[in-house]
Amino acid sequence: MLEGLVQNDHPLTVGMILRRMRTVNGDSEVVTLRAPGQLDRATYREVGDRCDLLADALSKLGVGEGDRVGTFMWNNQEHLEAYYAIPAMGAVLHTLNLRLFPEQLVYIVNHAKDKVIIVNDSVIPLLAPHTDKFETVEKYIVVGDGDSSALPQDKVIKYEDLLASAEPGFQYPDIDDRSASGLCYTSGTTGDPKGVLYSNRSTFLHAIASGMTDSLGVSGADIVMPVVPMFHAQAWGLAYAAPLVGANLVMPDKFLQGEPLAKLIEGEKVTVAGAVPTLWMDLLRYADENKPDLSSLRCVPCGGAAVPKSLMEAFQERHGVLIVQAWGMTETSPLGAVARPPRGVSEEESWAYRTTAGRVAPGVEARITDDEGKEVAWDGESTGELEVRGPWIASAYYETDAPEKFHDGWLRTGDVAAINPQGYIRITDRAKDVIKSGGEWISSVDLENELMSHPAVREAAVIAKPDERYTERPLACVVLDEGKEVQAGELASFLLDRVAKWWIPDEYAFIEEVPKTSVGKFDKKVLRARLEDGELTDRQTVEKIGA
Repeated sequence: MLEGLVQNDHPLTVGMILRRMRTVNGDSEVVTLRAPGQLDRATYREVGDRCDLLADALSKLGVGEGDRVGTFMWNNQEHLEAYYAIPAMGAVLHTLNLRLFPEQLVYIVNHAKDKVIIVNDSVIPLLAPHTDKFETVEKYIVVGDGDSSALPQDKVIKYEDLLASAEPGFQYPDIDDRSASGLCYTSGTTGDPKGVLYSNRSTFLHAIASGMTDSLGVSGADIVMPVVPMFHAQAWGLAYAAPLVGANLVMPDKFLQGEPLAKLIEGEKVTVAGAVPTLWMDLLRYADENKPDLSSLRCVPCGGAAVPKSLMEAFQERHGVLIVQAWGMTETSPLGAVARPPRGVSEEESWAYRTTAGRVAPGVEARITDDEGKEVAWDGESTGELEVRGPWIASAYYETDAPEKFHDGWLRTGDVAAINPQGYIRITDRAKDVIKSGGEWISSVDLENELMSHPAVREAAVIAKPDERYTERPLACVVLDEGKEVQAGELASFLLDRVAKWWIPDEYAFIEEVPKTSVGKFDKKVLRARLEDGELTDRQTVEKIGA
């Protein structure tokens, strides 16, 4: 080591973002949609003052360093205040998923040992029936003036009353930046949900990475609308990235339908908005019919599931909106890869990159391993399991052993993928969703994307169906657009020039909706269960090619 070398190891914390938010970026604002046509506005400086009050009030309720505070809330200003006050005071923000099954919600609250839960009045009916099963919750802080009588009345405090009783100018403690700032549980597609702890340091670095041009490129000139719920992977980091750089935030609260989202984009001139593909499909249908002005949007990060090329093309061609596919997981905070094309490629050539899961984000390392755990070459063709590591990627679950998911500092994602020499990831399937037909692999993801490019198809999910001859064959579960009709043979013909002939499904189940997980992903385990129960066989909804 060089003599006299100075190491300025300043802690990177959520509190540091809060200080910048309320000073340098104090004039930027957060806008919350409270009801159709009703918007509330507050500057970051005002939000910072309310964070002080919330931190003071929580400390007087006995919340201390390391205690978990749950939030059962939509995307709004009060949730943003919790995002900052709780970690900055040394406690842990535990975002509770509004769409979990009751038994999962009870498990998560008890596993995390939440001491306090902050809840929007509109979702009290989802929470109240289970409070008698919560083992550690001492207080419920209710945001809004709605009916809270279903909650245990001796434990209820109104949010605004709580802040009114607090003292301004809270003195935040010095926080070790490796201490936990947030806790989010996976959606639990297999077994109980598993907790992922985010540190202050990882949250800060993730916010910086979100501002890089090659990732989301969030800057102080932006107006950012997190449509992705704040209970899902910290709203993809947007609720920290935007205040860090001074971008305005627009919060849609519970209004996640095409019409209110379009009106917010048009009225507030939103430039960046992130959500899963199903929400953008809804917005596209509204936009096609009503022609709102969406021209302010410069970047729409989209992830959580593979983004159909047809969706990206439709937004770009009909509304001038650029959708950028991104890949990540709860365990990756979630920024892992962003599908921005390299320099020097034409518009036509760019689609080969835009339809991948993305290029490995700066700060993230990736590799592909085969069944024996050996690394596979980055040649764009060789496939195996995608593994990642980095400063904002989990190395373990909270108080849950999962050696099958973590090894040698790497997270096993469960995605089957290839990586090209430039670092672009092409995910062919989830390991549990791959279809092996006649000894060869079929990508359900590629089939779904091609099916959803058909003008009559709204959604499509492909699962494996047992087959005596080939072991497995793909079964296409298709949702048609309202008023549209198409036959199985037409879909098979449509796929002829798009995928290998032997990939083309022999059977098509026409269903009303593809089941979704709590974070909006296609829930194929439900479809597999329906297939096993006979719901997707021998019914009028199933068409066989040549039958």
